Amino acid sequence: MINNNHYVAIMAGGIGSRFWPMSRTAYPKQFLDILNMGRTLIQGTYDRFKKFIPEENIYIVTSEEYVEIVKEQLPELALSNIIAEPSRKNTAPCIAYISYKLQQINDKGALICAPADHLILDETAFKKVCLEALSFVTAHKALVTLGIKPSHPNTGYGYIQFEQQPATDNVYKVKTFTEKPNLDLAKTFVSSGEFLWNAGIFAWQIKNIISAFEKHLPEMAEVFEAGKSSFNTPAEKEAIDKIYPQCTNISIDYGIMEKAENVYIIPSSFGWSDLGTWNSAHDNMEKDYLGNAVTGNEVMVFDATHNMVHVPNNKLVLLQGMNDYIIVDTDDVLLICKRDKEQEIKQYVAEVKRNKGDKYL
Repeated sequence: MINNNHYVAIMAGGIGSRFWPMSRTAYPKQFLDILNMGRTLIQGTYDRFKKFIPEENIYIVTSEEYVEIVKEQLPELALSNIIAEPSRKNTAPCIAYISYKLQQINDKGALICAPADHLILDETAFKKVCLEALSFVTAHKALVTLGIKPSHPNTGYGYIQFEQQPATDNVYKVKTFTEKPNLDLAKTFVSSGEFLWNAGIFAWQIKNIISAFEKHLPEMAEVFEAGKSSFNTPAEKEAIDKIYPQCTNISIDYGIMEKAENVYIIPSSFGWSDLGTWNSAHDNMEKDYLGNAVTGNEVMVFDATHNMVHVPNNKLVLLQGMNDYIIVDTDDVLLICKRDKEQEIKQYVAEVKRNKGDKYL
């Protein structure tokens, strides 16, 4: 039974620079079919939520410059459910905006906030955990985050430590947040069994996240409070254009979750990846017998292993003697980079900007 008090905000404003050169400022990764699955990442996320959230309660929060792409990719979505941010200010202002907007519509609502560009393979398990989270936050004054049981000591994710005694079935009080640790620390975290990966998927009652803004980010709460009577009216855009320049650029994790007392976590396993990098794409794609993950229907491989290859369908690419490389070919950029250097792609993109301007970004 779908509950009309349940809402979701899909956050789709990022630029995905570690997936360059496929992901560009004008057309970032959430709008791409990175894994060759037949649906883009944002379409997959929308499909996943509409199975248990009323479609009129699904909102996309994105940058003004991507509104047309969202309309094109999700034509079934009402225009009023596409929320345009005038500038990128990280996740706290984005969540404040949707929360104050929804408070004007339904102050009894419970809200899930989730990124548009994650991969989730087990949708049944995902639905079950989301409904558990919504049920818990409806009954308690709690902020809930979904934690992923770690499969290996990954240094690209944040970690959350939780108390070992559950507060209720499968819901645990959070003890500490740790940003991306070094490898030794990540190994210690994983072997202790007390830590989960931070998936960046949250649930709370709208009134309770607004209380948390008032307590932990009072200046931000104040500007949204002052402008909220314009929300859901023709004056909304003008109000938000005034509000955003006054907002600090800060994540919800730093701004609220790490400070609040009432934070809980649900340990989850639903085949999750944040698809942050080309290696995470390689991990989640079908591979040939030599471990190459290939997108492109005219690729020939000779004596080459464990490569991530993403090339146009109509282009013959012959690959010989390369092992553990990322090879991505677009109309105007060819990237050839060792897989173990993928965390440096962001720096390479900054160098491209410095030397070549914005043309290739």
